[in-house]
Amino acid sequence: MEGKVMFHLCFLICFLLTGNAGVKGSSHHHHHSHRHLFGFRPSKLFVFGDSYADTGNIGKTAANSWKVPYGITFPGKPAGRFSDGRVLTDYLARFVGIKSPIPYRWRNLGPKHLRYGMNFAFGGTGVFDTLVALPNMTTQIDFLQELLSNKVYTWPDLQSSVALVSIAGNDYSAYLARGGSFQTLQSFIPLVVDQLVVDLKRLHGMGMKKVAVTALEPLGCLPQATVASSFQECNGTQNTAVTFHNLLLSQAVTKLNNETKDSSFVILDLYASFMSVLENKADHLGSSKFENPLKPCCMGLSSKYSCGSVDESGAKQYTICDDPESAFFWDTVHPTQQGWNAVYSALQGTLQQLHSLC
Repeated sequence: MEGKVMFHLCFLICFLLTGNAGVKGSSHHHHHSHRHLFGFRPSKLFVFGDSYADTGNIGKTAANSWKVPYGITFPGKPAGRFSDGRVLTDYLARFVGIKSPIPYRWRNLGPKHLRYGMNFAFGGTGVFDTLVALPNMTTQIDFLQELLSNKVYTWPDLQSSVALVSIAGNDYSAYLARGGSFQTLQSFIPLVVDQLVVDLKRLHGMGMKKVAVTALEPLGCLPQATVASSFQECNGTQNTAVTFHNLLLSQAVTKLNNETKDSSFVILDLYASFMSVLENKADHLGSSKFENPLKPCCMGLSSKYSCGSVDESGAKQYTICDDPESAFFWDTVHPTQQGWNAVYSALQGTLQQLHSLC
């Protein structure tokens, strides 16, 4: 199984190899990159997905993302992001050259707040329904459809924008939590990818010409999986399943690009970028080295608590590391701001050169 993982890693990482050497670490470089990737200047970003992309859609009573110490690095207090600071959405917005779009729940704040697009991502959700009663991918796209129908956004708005789709991990954790096994997971993965393709086609049909979709991150390397080895090694069984998902997604996106000549579907390979950082193999400028990359900065004092937990008397039931910038993972699932920054740096190769494949 490890051999299959390595084969797939090599297969997908080939897209990354030639782009890294010339990448600069400055933010100025990133701000001008959008012209090379998309061939036009996007004016808006529309985001669909889960907690890796959510910037505040979940209600304040429903998620840890609104509890201290989330948000301590940025914006300085809990703001609905599942991190100590910025997440993937914020970095892609930076790359495109715009401000991070507002969460869907703030859509009634007024026209000036809508100018950079909108974020429909809800933490905990999936392509299908998961263990949280929140909008799945289909419903998130329905929200955009409704805004189009109500003339909040127009067809030209979508044609001059970029979509980010970052989803699927929760589908698999929900499947296993409902009694599925890793043996039967192999038959569920194609169903998830097939529905994801339906969603991508739907976004294209609504006018989205540029869609960035994330490959699944190495779920077996998340602290919730590596805790079994005292945060020393990844779970190969879980990563093999992820590899299968990513292979099917890669094949599907290639097919989509062949079928839709006026569109570009770009895969942001979170698997390869996470692994390059976790294995300390990143040789691009600005790459980060993390002391113990598989260990989270913020964690519950016991298995019944998590980052941000307090007991009945309000006493905190978690520990937090001295320096979040030295940690790749913030909690048992989500990267720190510095972790996302490192992943974003590792993605530069893809972002810079995949335009030639579009």
